[in-house]
Amino acid sequence: MGSADGPKADEPDGGSQKTRETAVSERRFRFLVAGYAVSSYGTFLNMVALNLFVYETTGRALAMGLFMAVRLASGFVAGLVVGGLLARFSAKSIMLWANVGQGAVMLVLILAPDSWVTGALMAVSVVIGACGTLFMVALRSSIPEMVGEDRRAWANSLSITGRSLAMVGGFASAGVVVSLVGYTAAFLLDMATFVVCAVTVALLPIAGGKGASSAAAPEAAGSGEDASGAGKGGRRWKPVAFLALAAAPGLGLMVALRGVDAFGSSSHNAALPIYSTSLDASNPAVFVSAFWCVWALGNIGAQQVIQRYAQRTGRSVGALGFGYGTVVMSAAFIAAFAGFPLAVTAVIALIAGAADGLTEVAYTSHLQTLPATLRGHAFGLSATFENLGFGVGMILVAAALDRFSPLAVVGWSHGAAIVVAVVFLLRVAAVRRAEPAGPMGRAGSTGLGKEEAVEGRPDRGDRDGAEVSRG
Repeated sequence: MGSADGPKADEPDGGSQKTRETAVSERRFRFLVAGYAVSSYGTFLNMVALNLFVYETTGRALAMGLFMAVRLASGFVAGLVVGGLLARFSAKSIMLWANVGQGAVMLVLILAPDSWVTGALMAVSVVIGACGTLFMVALRSSIPEMVGEDRRAWANSLSITGRSLAMVGGFASAGVVVSLVGYTAAFLLDMATFVVCAVTVALLPIAGGKGASSAAAPEAAGSGEDASGAGKGGRRWKPVAFLALAAAPGLGLMVALRGVDAFGSSSHNAALPIYSTSLDASNPAVFVSAFWCVWALGNIGAQQVIQRYAQRTGRSVGALGFGYGTVVMSAAFIAAFAGFPLAVTAVIALIAGAADGLTEVAYTSHLQTLPATLRGHAFGLSATFENLGFGVGMILVAAALDRFSPLAVVGWSHGAAIVVAVVFLLRVAAVRRAEPAGPMGRAGSTGLGKEEAVEGRPDRGDRDGAEVSRG
């Protein structure tokens, strides 16, 4: 007799139907990633072009810092509210309007008269910062609904590969585009990339957000709450984002480590131009461009390995993989400023990129094991921590680089990430050792049901980081 779950896996018709559905969902996700990569190219292009335009328009380096600060602050605020938005609206609508908003504000900048340029630039900073965070959180939190739980690692790896390629293309071509065709044409190209992504999102059926959380509606209704934590009367509020972090052992520490890692990232981003100038004052852009290109090759190579591993085993890299990857990545970035020969530095950049790719997939896949009602809030709070860490880091690092060497500044910044990563690894290892031998593991102690627990879910690949690292 058939069950509510559909045909069994060993039934020919059911198996072929499941295979066809998987192939269709993966093909749709590939198209979505293509659109995302195009818009990411626009994001990295405008990161360079807009900073150059701000400096040329105002003639003050302080204005560039203010522009970046407003952009990060907007992303910070967006991270706090995106979980609530995903509880009320579909992920597709958020992703669509995020791209529409970015394209529209670029058009405003293009059409703005000279007297309004400063205001238009501030509007661009606010919208780009907020909409970029909204799109990223909506995409990452909805991947399990789009491709299935067992394909999370593959999908995360594919999206990160597309973003890495876009980063290299955007950074490498920004100077050429601006010098050859000017700022207006660069902004038009930037706007076109957001339009392409918006059209891609509009044409594809995308699950997630409000639709993804509807399955949990009966539970919420039973407790008198909606997905956002409000009571039936709309007067009671609960800090859902922080409840998401408390849902599993070590998850709050994991997000905190992500914020400290962003703090470390601010140091090498700020120190690279200074270090490059010390190597070749006549052409400092060469080392920076080469470093990021090699870093991207390492990142993309790691994604290929992760995709094949996930496809072959059906498992994803776990929490320990994220911790170990953070240690290796931070150590590699410190070594990159140690004055090694260029060939050795290239290998170090390759390792940093590969470790960065590993941590990105492990972190994203781990947060995606949360229930749909908590997932968007967790990703939003994570984006807030990342923006906070990077923003505070840029301020402190800029001041420190006036007095200390790039190696010293990057050393203590990424050193802080290594320390927190070691604490995180010890915390996860302690939880794993304390798990009973039974199939339930620690699932019952997380405050969630077995189907919702983050730790102790080997059937969903959540333990792969521990298993792989133990050899």
